[in-house]
Amino acid sequence: MRALHPMAWWGWAIGLAVAASLTTNPLVLALILAVTVLVVVARRTDSPWAKAFRLYLFLGLAVVLFRVFFHLLVGLKFGDIRLFWLPSVSMPEWAAGVQLGGTVYLEGLLGAILLGAKLGVLIVAVGAANALANPKRLLRAFPRALHEIGTAVVVAVSVAPQLAESVQRVMRARQLRGEPRTGLAGVPRVALPVLQDTLDRSLQLASAMESRGYGGHHGQPRPRWVGALTLGGLMVTTWGLFGLLSPASATWWTSPVVLAVGVVVSVAGLWAAGRAVRVSTYRPDRWGLIETVTLSCGLAAAATTLWVRHADPLALQMPLQPLSTPALPWVAVVGILAATLPAFVTPPAEETS
Repeated sequence: MRALHPMAWWGWAIGLAVAASLTTNPLVLALILAVTVLVVVARRTDSPWAKAFRLYLFLGLAVVLFRVFFHLLVGLKFGDIRLFWLPSVSMPEWAAGVQLGGTVYLEGLLGAILLGAKLGVLIVAVGAANALANPKRLLRAFPRALHEIGTAVVVAVSVAPQLAESVQRVMRARQLRGEPRTGLAGVPRVALPVLQDTLDRSLQLASAMESRGYGGHHGQPRPRWVGALTLGGLMVTTWGLFGLLSPASATWWTSPVVLAVGVVVSVAGLWAAGRAVRVSTYRPDRWGLIETVTLSCGLAAAATTLWVRHADPLALQMPLQPLSTPALPWVAVVGILAATLPAFVTPPAEETS
């Protein structure tokens, strides 16, 4: 049974990441996190990059904790429900609005937690894509114009999975030697071998890819207008995204039409640049109906959340002043629940390397 196309998993995960970036509603964020974990548990393999998913979970939790820490230290304290008091330090006039310590209120603390959770869920969504999609197979799906960038990206995203595998290998070796596995005293003894092993494996991957011609530019030189066309299309796309995500500033030049024009121009520029690059692909991954369904599920989560953001922006926010129960936007909920479909309709991947 064939593995799913890696770009389908990345499109699915990006859709969930976009949905998470548009809300601070704890119900919606919890649902996105649950959907992401469910699909990863159902469809990940025993490969190193799949085992690294727990690192992204810990990283997301660390983001929340750091956000809370900085809120307690220098955050804007607001609210009516007082929790506790911290020693405060008066700041000079040029730092007006910044308060070190002081009274901590429930509303402000919840706001800090939800802002951290927003970024944490986004990180977990990206980690899900890295856990489900083979980064080495992802390189074959890159456009020919981005072949050099794709080589660097594959080496970069391989560091985290290799780091997780190195940690497991070093801890297993320490256990066989009878050395303690826990405690802060053992961290320096583990960190250096793990770092060295991870860097060595990444350099070996880069050398192997270079020796096989990955990332090399072969063929005719690219005309200058091709780069200008691609850069212009990306700038127009960014402009259109700004208008799409900022309803308050929506005008004719920040409409979805501008976004569509930017995407078309960017694709044309990449296609023209790719004609100057000659690369071969061994057993290219096929794009079938299952890939389309997976990508559509991720886009549905993003599209429904965007629709709710424009129709009822308050439904995606946690009401803090005054503090009340968050709303449940059913349209966004249905779109996010649709993202669980790949856990049941996609074939279980069998590759382990």
